[in-house]
Amino acid sequence: RFQIQRGKTDPTSYKSLGDCFKTIFQREGLLGFYKGILPPILAETPKRAVKFFTFEQYKKLLGFVSLPPGLAFAIAGLGSGLTEAVVVNPFEVVKVTLQTNQNAFTEQPSSFVQAQQIIKTGGLGSQGLNKGLTATLGRHGVFNMVYFGFYFNVKNILPVNKDPNLEFLRKFGIGLVSGTIASIINIPFDVAKSRIQGPQPVPGEIKYRTCFKTMATVYKEEGFLALYKGLLPKIMRLGPG
Repeated sequence: RFQIQRGKTDPTSYKSLGDCFKTIFQREGLLGFYKGILPPILAETPKRAVKFFTFEQYKKLLGFVSLPPGLAFAIAGLGSGLTEAVVVNPFEVVKVTLQTNQNAFTEQPSSFVQAQQIIKTGGLGSQGLNKGLTATLGRHGVFNMVYFGFYFNVKNILPVNKDPNLEFLRKFGIGLVSGTIASIINIPFDVAKSRIQGPQPVPGEIKYRTCFKTMATVYKEEGFLALYKGLLPKIMRLGPG
């Protein structure tokens, strides 16, 4: 929701994270927080499978090239992220469409009906179920590149603890920092993705069309910090995750 706000003049603008929670609850009820939950659930298993399987495969392929371990992990992460994005993007289009709908939860179409509507009006390509694919490629590619590159290199530097509780905290801490840093670096792609896949400012006119052009438009019209909208909830979601 934060990422599709177009500045303080936007009539749907939220003042803060707390105001966002309060407004959604008042306007859309408790179920408003669970809009678009089915697409991520359906995508989670294939997404994770593709993410980690392809990371291992890219890492094996890079073993034939003489690269420093840190760089090899980062490149393998980039490859896994790009592959993952292709799988997850259609689910993201449906999810964003449902989450940006400010009607009550019970007034919304189901995920499957929403997907059918998207295909009917835009098809399967860049105006339909694969809208914003370039931005999704950037989001997942950059995230996985930073995450895997940072996580495995730092994990190998910090000594293993014999105490299982301390070892859990070591890995959890490295994962938390990795996810946080990756979220901070890749969020401009996330903002661009939300703008492209979400509702356009003027119905019937496509303002946000391509990834880097959307970033440039947001920067020009709303300033540099607009590219980091929604950073706090993103970190709260992806850091612990």
